[in-house]
Amino acid sequence: MTAPAFDADRARTDPAYLDRVNRSLERMDAGQRVQWGLAHLPGRHALTSSFGAQAAVSLHLVTSLAPDIPVILVDTGYLFPETYRFVDELVVRLGLNLKVYQPAMSPAWLESRHGRLWEQGADGIDRYNELRKGEPMQRALAELDVGSWFAGLRRQQARSRSGIQPLEYRSGRWKFHPILDWTDRQVFQYLTNRDLPYHPLWHRGYVSIGDWHTTRTLAEAGDAEATRFFGLKRECGIHGLEG
Repeated sequence: MTAPAFDADRARTDPAYLDRVNRSLERMDAGQRVQWGLAHLPGRHALTSSFGAQAAVSLHLVTSLAPDIPVILVDTGYLFPETYRFVDELVVRLGLNLKVYQPAMSPAWLESRHGRLWEQGADGIDRYNELRKGEPMQRALAELDVGSWFAGLRRQQARSRSGIQPLEYRSGRWKFHPILDWTDRQVFQYLTNRDLPYHPLWHRGYVSIGDWHTTRTLAEAGDAEATRFFGLKRECGIHGLEG
């Protein structure tokens, strides 16, 4: 499919035009979308990853076409040990240009000042996410001067993601979701066909993987939507950023 031209200035101010662009992107496959994004989206590009259960898909898909693209990881200081090892494995295997950003406060300092925020209800979790995830993510996007942000979100992952569009404008930068319409089966086939791994905790029943203190297995939670943050919320805050 021939990639449509893209007028970024017009897309920021004309919702109807952006809708037409998104309809064209919906008709493309994921590889075509990535090619289009790399060719047309303005500013410096970056790919974000939590190195979660199925992270190898977007990491492989995007870096196969843009090997040097910065890959941003926000390290909260509370990731599972298996996650850190998974990061190391994929960095070597895929040759990732990894950029790790961490909060200004260490975990010990955070808990000394604020206690275990993740145990303080929805408000505490919101504050935790702001300090451990939102602030370093904002800093990463600013310091790397990112104009267009590629992310591996999929509509099927959660109700909160069911309405995402291929291309969205978030207060100063473009956010692009090349695999937004992929099913779990497509993810499995992509990983299997390329001999790419799931996160090691996937095989122990973790379907969504974040910090160790707010992540539960599907069996423990009883519902995929409740595997993170005790069911009080689904999103960590990073993908709701308006910066």
